[in-house]
Amino acid sequence: MNSLIVLGIASILLPIIYNVGRAFYNVYLHPLSKFPGPKFMAASRIPYAWHLYHGTLNATVHEAHKKYGEVVRVAPNELSFTSGETAWEDIYGLHPSKTSKGQWLKDTKLFYQPAPNGVASIIGQPTVRGHAKHRRTLAHAFSDKALREQEGILQQYVNLLIIRLNEQCEGKKKATLDMVKWYNFITFDIMGDLAFGESFHSLDNRDYHPFIAMIFQGAVQSIGYNIIMRIYPLLKRVSTLLGLGVPEAKRRELLQFASNKVDDRMSLETTRPDFMFYATKHQGNEDIGLTQPELHSDMFILINAGSETTATTLSGATYFLLKHPEKLKRLQGEIRSRFNSLDEITIEAVNSMPYLIAVLQEGLRFYPPVPTGFPRKVPAGGDRISGYEVPEDTSVYVSQYATNHSVRNFKQPDEWIPERWLEGNKEFASDNRVATQPFSYGPRNCIGKNLAYAEMRLILAKVIWSFDWELLPESDNWIKQRVFTLWKKPPLMMNLKPVVR
Repeated sequence: MNSLIVLGIASILLPIIYNVGRAFYNVYLHPLSKFPGPKFMAASRIPYAWHLYHGTLNATVHEAHKKYGEVVRVAPNELSFTSGETAWEDIYGLHPSKTSKGQWLKDTKLFYQPAPNGVASIIGQPTVRGHAKHRRTLAHAFSDKALREQEGILQQYVNLLIIRLNEQCEGKKKATLDMVKWYNFITFDIMGDLAFGESFHSLDNRDYHPFIAMIFQGAVQSIGYNIIMRIYPLLKRVSTLLGLGVPEAKRRELLQFASNKVDDRMSLETTRPDFMFYATKHQGNEDIGLTQPELHSDMFILINAGSETTATTLSGATYFLLKHPEKLKRLQGEIRSRFNSLDEITIEAVNSMPYLIAVLQEGLRFYPPVPTGFPRKVPAGGDRISGYEVPEDTSVYVSQYATNHSVRNFKQPDEWIPERWLEGNKEFASDNRVATQPFSYGPRNCIGKNLAYAEMRLILAKVIWSFDWELLPESDNWIKQRVFTLWKKPPLMMNLKPVVR
């Protein structure tokens, strides 16, 4: 037989034989072969990447947990858990016996991509020491003291939101609008002011700033794209050669804008209590100060993580209230019976409103802003997670959406019931509340948790105090969304009608 023909046949058959053999090994001989899960996902990472790219991975993992239980193998070297507080503690908690000073390291290939400047942000820091430095520096900007000082900034924008929404209703009995947009306007305006010392002026202009528009024109969806590129480096090189690296180009452009804004803010002599005021206090100190590129990366990620996720929670809570008129009426009663004016609605006041808090908490459970998991690597020697022996170097995480919708953790998990979070509610006493950790868990949980709660409670309380709501038919199935690490939210179309007093 002609040697060229033999070579051609071999070049076709050898990769097939290799991949078939590798798939067989992954399914039946791999150290994770004892864990349940779909065989096609255990065999290769291709199904994982396919679902991630198409926004269906979250739903696929959820269905797998419903079929196989609290631990599921979702890729050759990856396990997803829904085992409540035990998995949260075992994976993300602080244990002196574990490596890396008591913490497991993040799996940077699967989630925590560096900023385009190559400098890891507080979220993407791969080492415990690196994260500790960022957190120590930024923690003051998110302290209770800072939040009290920042309330004036928050109130300014929430009141402006109410003014703008009222303007939409002028000359009409009601206004028809997309509430997702308006929640994005206010959350990005607030974070722009706190991070850069300057608003994006979305509320003023009643439209997205080009920076924000770019985020929603593919940057959110590109999170999944970039994860796939890190899983398959060769694919990234081919994509770049073919000129398909648009998502990364957009990220570089976004970072450049954020970096310029940070530099502008640093040139100002001011004591206003924004993030930069606290973040630059120790600049120049190698142990606790942040460099200019580190500040660029941190503010870039804080703008995105602190705005989009808050708007997502508000959008979800609004939708569920509209779908449950009796619960909306109860919340209206709690808010409108307590306050006589918008000025009375303060952070301190909304922090003592049980049904408002329950509504938002149930929103975070049912529709977590980051529905996927935060991957960590099991250290050398392996360890136990929820009683399961897991080999070293395995990527592990708690899948938020699947955990929150598991019958093992919650009664009627697929029903939106704020009452489950009210103290003394015996019907839901068996709920495993600590299974819901929307801001993650342990020493690397979300640094902006208290600010996010304050924003959400203030905004929702003032919008409900000011307007009656009506869901429009085109948004009746709004909740049916794809996930690209974050939710791909469609418009939430509704009518707003000012409350007459």
